[in-house]
Amino acid sequence: MKSHSSTYIIAAAAAIFSFTSATTVDAHCQVPCGIYSDDTVLKDLHTHQATIAKAMQQINELSKDANKNANQLTRWVNNKEEHATKIQETMSQYFLAQRLKLDEKESNKESYLKKLTLSHEIIVLAMKCKQGTDTGNAEKLHKAIDAFTTAYTAK
Repeated sequence: MKSHSSTYIIAAAAAIFSFTSATTVDAHCQVPCGIYSDDTVLKDLHTHQATIAKAMQQINELSKDANKNANQLTRWVNNKEEHATKIQETMSQYFLAQRLKLDEKESNKESYLKKLTLSHEIIVLAMKCKQGTDTGNAEKLHKAIDAFTTAYTAK
């Protein structure tokens, strides 16, 4: 049975680390460079989601003996946060800002709204994955990324 003090220690350590660590953003530059491919970016979203799911599994397992596993717990929490943030950045900076075209709302409003709605769902689910270790949210995120991929790549 874990004590409340160990839970608070882990939470405090994670909070301190997240405020003191340097953050880098690997967002697309928004210049039409032609370097990024949609297939690669979509695959990366799936990789980030799989990492989040693995992190949640590890956090839940390591939490059974939080005092012994404090360092690893902190590392997994930070890893989960990092990958969820990358999903949010990719959706907002690559897809919403660059790849979903405004003129599609006139030519194919239903398709446009579906992609827009799924983008928002992915961003929110990534946030929910940051907030806890409910693996159900990771599974919903996986399904949302799959649905977005299907909608985005449809001809």
